[in-house]
Amino acid sequence: MKKVLAIILGGGAGTRLYPLTKRRAKPAVPLAGKYRLIDIPVSNCINSELTNIYVLTQFNSASLNRHIARTYAFSGLTGGFVEVLAAQQTPENPNWFQGTADAVRQYLWMLSDWDVEQFVILSGDHLYRMDYRLFVQRHRDTNADITLSVIPVDEQSATGFGLIKIDDSGKVIDFQEKPQGDALKAMQVDTTRFGLSAEEAHRKPYTASMGIYVFNRQVLIDLLQQMDEATDFGKEIIPAAARTHHVQTYVFNSYWEDIGTIGSFYDANLALTQQPLPPFSFYDEEAPIYTRPRYLPPTKLLSCNITESIVSEGCILKECQIHHSVLGVRSRVESGCVIDHSLLMGSDFYQPLSERAVMADEKKIPIGIGSNSIIRRAIVDKNACIGRDVKIINKDRVEESNREEQGFYIRSGIVVVLKNALIPDGTVI
Repeated sequence: MKKVLAIILGGGAGTRLYPLTKRRAKPAVPLAGKYRLIDIPVSNCINSELTNIYVLTQFNSASLNRHIARTYAFSGLTGGFVEVLAAQQTPENPNWFQGTADAVRQYLWMLSDWDVEQFVILSGDHLYRMDYRLFVQRHRDTNADITLSVIPVDEQSATGFGLIKIDDSGKVIDFQEKPQGDALKAMQVDTTRFGLSAEEAHRKPYTASMGIYVFNRQVLIDLLQQMDEATDFGKEIIPAAARTHHVQTYVFNSYWEDIGTIGSFYDANLALTQQPLPPFSFYDEEAPIYTRPRYLPPTKLLSCNITESIVSEGCILKECQIHHSVLGVRSRVESGCVIDHSLLMGSDFYQPLSERAVMADEKKIPIGIGSNSIIRRAIVDKNACIGRDVKIINKDRVEESNREEQGFYIRSGIVVVLKNALIPDGTVI
């Protein structure tokens, strides 16, 4: 894999994940209590012996830069790097990234200097575990110009993806980006050829692009230079290339989740608590997911009732009930609280006991969840200060709402408390 360079697309402003992306780039959004989204593709790369990695991003990249610098430091003897390439304005190109393809195009002057055979282009907001060595080997074995990783999907999911038809050799013969109606029906294929049972194939009759690709070096350079108005791989570059180049497929028939929306992000996190086996496991010793070591103390539990939950290190939980929830590092939950079907992202730091005592005397609210509060079906971002007797339960069953001045949003019926928000005592949401 020394002749392969990885490019991870950090995405745009992350509007579908807002307000989690209000103060951070999409790849820096916390995941599963202690990780960040970027840790998934970077760990897949490292486990695949692919250690030359660029991350392209343009919004709120400070925390992403900090996380990568603290996490991924390769030995000078072994080589390798993970480096953020942020959007920049130049005399030749005064524009920010206009799309996935445009982001790569703007850094072609640097990428083209690499003596590699292939570029692997990945997305920064997917949850899955893949050995990219198999992906690249499939590309090489078929003598392809481009290879797409694809996954069988059902009709409900199909409308949100680029759909692909292939011949018996796996070559792409048709590509439609997010088709609807009759155009969608026309993209049905027999997915039993991918190893699905007849029942599974009936339920998943479509083949969707996962938005990750292997390009031969010169093919990528030529396409981006020749199609200089095209800004997106899925909508423009790949469909056009399918008509003029040898575009192959690599079928990935395992767990994969696009977690680019609040709803999918919430579902993917809480699915990790499922028993007996979650759809994705962080417990694979052969292919671990890496993140920044924080050297935190063990979690302290004082007379708590916790079921089907994940509790990260460094938490302090007192006489509370926690069910089917994920608690991030340094989470603090006081006595009498109920946390149900929720994601608490925790805190970036501890408040000393002396400081918390002074705040209590001054009737101020410290970081964490105050006593006798109830949080149900919610996401609480980092460093939030939730007062006593607060009820975050979406009592009016609102689907969408912007209450930024009050410290929260509601997305797909899920209450999202903003980072650093302060929710006063007795508040009912």
